[in-house]
Amino acid sequence: MNVILIVSDTLRRDYLPCYGNREVITPNLDRFAEKALIFEDCYAASFPTVPARADLMTGRYTFVYLPWGPLPQSELTLAGLISEAGYRTAAIADTPFLARRGYGQDRGFGEFIYVRGQLDGTERAYRRRQRQVSEIEGYCAPKTFVEAADWLERHHEDPFFLYIDTWDPHEPWDPPSYYVRPYMTDYNGEVIPPSYWEYQDDGVTERDLETARACYMGEISMVDHWFGYLMERVRVLNLLDDTAIIFVSDHGFYFGEHGLFGKRRFRWPDGSGFEEGFAKGLTVHQRQVHRSPLHNEVIQVPLLAYLPGVAGRRVSGLLSLPDIMPTILNLLELALPARTQAKSALPLLNGEAIHDQVVTSAPFEEVGELSKTVDGQNRVVVEISPSSITDGEWDLLYGVEGQKVELYRTKEDAGHQNDLSDAYPEIVAAMHSQYLEWLIAIDTPERFLAPRRRL
Repeated sequence: MNVILIVSDTLRRDYLPCYGNREVITPNLDRFAEKALIFEDCYAASFPTVPARADLMTGRYTFVYLPWGPLPQSELTLAGLISEAGYRTAAIADTPFLARRGYGQDRGFGEFIYVRGQLDGTERAYRRRQRQVSEIEGYCAPKTFVEAADWLERHHEDPFFLYIDTWDPHEPWDPPSYYVRPYMTDYNGEVIPPSYWEYQDDGVTERDLETARACYMGEISMVDHWFGYLMERVRVLNLLDDTAIIFVSDHGFYFGEHGLFGKRRFRWPDGSGFEEGFAKGLTVHQRQVHRSPLHNEVIQVPLLAYLPGVAGRRVSGLLSLPDIMPTILNLLELALPARTQAKSALPLLNGEAIHDQVVTSAPFEEVGELSKTVDGQNRVVVEISPSSITDGEWDLLYGVEGQKVELYRTKEDAGHQNDLSDAYPEIVAAMHSQYLEWLIAIDTPERFLAPRRRL
């Protein structure tokens, strides 16, 4: 068995047709979904980009002990374990926080190909200049998928694990206009930056949100097109009979839901908005991290898995991103390290539950600390953000003792519009107790346990 694992950053589950969205154009993912297992209840765990990759590579819930930053040398990685088993391994990525700046998430791969262009500065400037050449050369996702397809052509005769990581549809949303115009016929090339705050407070208009959503959907269509290019190469190379292909994202994004435009809430100390602060000459390092709730638009992620010989269907049951690591090892019949905390998703195919609850959280932090979430830039934490806990019936948003809690029905109120925490205090208490027991079981450091022991 070979394995191809594809991560598409910031791709909201509810923006894919296979999860019910009929507006976004993704013919290649639609065809893939027809033959794939569509996991209905997959959630992010550590949030966002870098913590999520740490979970994927280790099969652990790293948010309780790792900040946004390099992967420690002591961690055993999925790539390292598969390499040691004799497979050819490669990572091809345009996501900038894997190998750059000492992040170390290229460790264990036999090859690592970095497609530069996503970072501000000379990287992005270079890629934009290349747009005069072609879509492949001018945009990262196309280049990444083409590099991956070429790698397969060179190495498809060897047992392999190929990891493909594209940052799109991450902001800035600036795909070729022909991907955007199906969603906005009068699109004129505008690029709308998120405010990372309540959008109305920052003067973001409904037209701005409409434009941002159209460009976001355009980026999804661009990713879909080049995913299709990769899948055609897989077919031509006759790999479908012996290759598992997994497509997943790490988290979503708010486009006005809950009044927010972003995935976390940042402010400058004087209360200036995103663009206003830069106009005053303030730097990103002076910004503060405020309470950032994790609702379903951000934490529910698409997970599609094609397994040779297994008929495509929808699969229910709670799981989260760390479960992908033991699932892949299970598929390859390789032993799980003792340090693995997550579980293989394969029992779900037989209707067996693997989790009573799943948790999504940014790395645990304390007020006054510097946080590098979400882009590696330091910001001062002034409020603790809640974790999101779901048991499939209820969703609980809980941060630390004394903070406001929120409680929602998982299925009936997926948009989290009706907070029932006052009406069901016994449910809040039971879920908090179960959450605390879980934190203790996974060896959460006491400095993070102490403020979470009580409501």
